[in-house]
Amino acid sequence: NKCFTQTNENYNPVIKHMYTCDPSTIVDNGTFYLVTGVEKTDTPYNWPFRINSWHIFSSTDMKTFKDHGPILDASAFKWMTNKSECWASQIVKKDGKYYWYVCDWGNIGVAVSDNILGPYHDAIGKPLISSKDTQFKGYIDPTVYIDDDGRAFLYWGNPNIYYAELNEDMISIKGEVKKLEQTVNSFGAPNPDKRVKGEKYKDIYTEGPWFYKRKDNYYLLYAAGGVPEHIAYSMSKSPVGPWKYMGEIMPLQDTDSFTNHCGVIDYKGNSYFFYHTGKLPEGGGFGRSVAVEQFEYNADGTF
Repeated sequence: NKCFTQTNENYNPVIKHMYTCDPSTIVDNGTFYLVTGVEKTDTPYNWPFRINSWHIFSSTDMKTFKDHGPILDASAFKWMTNKSECWASQIVKKDGKYYWYVCDWGNIGVAVSDNILGPYHDAIGKPLISSKDTQFKGYIDPTVYIDDDGRAFLYWGNPNIYYAELNEDMISIKGEVKKLEQTVNSFGAPNPDKRVKGEKYKDIYTEGPWFYKRKDNYYLLYAAGGVPEHIAYSMSKSPVGPWKYMGEIMPLQDTDSFTNHCGVIDYKGNSYFFYHTGKLPEGGGFGRSVAVEQFEYNADGTF
């Protein structure tokens, strides 16, 4: 793959030569890697988010990013019925292998590689989990975290939140898929089927969860509020809850994008919050662009 280095004088968006969205983050062997979807904008109104490949960018200073090209393409997954309608993804590392969780509308798959920069191949030749096999819908935006004890958990979903524990092989589900019971105290509002029309809730989970642990706290960040989306978060002392709604991290503002998706990482002693906007020229809600902010945690772990 063709690689080149880009230093951004006007920092955000951090990737300026293409439309990128749905950032996820990973640090491996001292290098930071940014994983994004790449949007095709060759039609004026390219709904439904024409994404069919994912890029990886690397950095060692959060100022200079190297583009390693389209590392994974939807064509790697023969079971995907619409290979131009893909969504968020995330890479995790376990026992020297890299597992890349991806989705189309209703299915979550996993690719595997011995190198973070690939090549990747479909690990099981079918969806890891599919909404077609259950009563649940909205299987998109997977996020995964491997806990200190080696247990791995996968969260995903729009407009409900689902989760499952992964087996040690990282390519199969342990037990059953579970749906989180949303409440006002845990996520700002009840599950969609229990919301009262016209009632004003503290917040509303929408999509794009980002799940991780830091010190003794578990975090679930997510796009919230419906459309347009802001970013909110909940915290827990357990990987499966109970969760407590903590409020907004990124309120609504002039991003030129009606969606949002975040990824959070600690790197070289600093904490970073990635998200997407529509700020590139001729961009917008269907031509998004990844940006980043540095931030700090409070002593109690809150943002």
